[in-house]
Amino acid sequence: MAVNTHTTISPAIFYWGTPVVLISTTNPDGTTNIAPMSSAWWLGNRCMLGLGRVSQTVTNLTRTRECVLNLPSADLAPAVNRLARTTGNREAMAAQSAVSSAFKRATGYEFVADKFARAGLTVVASEVVAPDRVGECAAQMECELVGVYEFMPGAEAGAGAVALDVRVLRTHVSEGIRMEGFANRVDPEKWRPLIMCFQELFGMGEKVGGESVLARIGEENYRSLASVLDAGIERQMVEKEAVVKETAEKEIGEKNN
Repeated sequence: MAVNTHTTISPAIFYWGTPVVLISTTNPDGTTNIAPMSSAWWLGNRCMLGLGRVSQTVTNLTRTRECVLNLPSADLAPAVNRLARTTGNREAMAAQSAVSSAFKRATGYEFVADKFARAGLTVVASEVVAPDRVGECAAQMECELVGVYEFMPGAEAGAGAVALDVRVLRTHVSEGIRMEGFANRVDPEKWRPLIMCFQELFGMGEKVGGESVLARIGEENYRSLASVLDAGIERQMVEKEAVVKETAEKEIGEKNN
């Protein structure tokens, strides 16, 4: 039996290392809010975002059902740092009952109306959604919200979180990270995403392990999987709308009788 070299610990956070995402959403006044986060993962053309319920990003996204996922490279760490501990939700900062609002006040968050100006980033208009893109980010995905799921539903008021399922509608990448000879591929040896690991920012290192066995599967093979997933979601939405319509018509009929 191998010697146990591990120690049991109880971490306060479990941020093992994921890409930083700057999420763009539209404020009620039509301006664009941007917020840094890293609780995100992708499957096919979908992304699941984990966010605190009391935030301007969640408020905007659930209202408009649109966002842009901007992925900064490692050289944008200073801009991301300038956005840390900022919020676009003035009311939430003043709320006395919300646990997350109290936490933000206690840890030095401040309301900032113009996040682009604070970070020194450039506004670029999107093509199929309303929120603007972040010009300096090497990858930008215009998305629509397709699902909202409770996360930590038993948490105290203002302390819960939500998981937001978004579908990528259009992807923009800088020429510098494209793979030569391919119309739709990113070259992972050119792309250095900004990584957040236990609240510290890192740049991704060089490729390791020699040839990747998984990479022997052609990327285009995954496109058909995304199409199947989308077809299933659309079918469910149509069926749900039909049930809602049938129920409404039945209630109207009962009232008329």
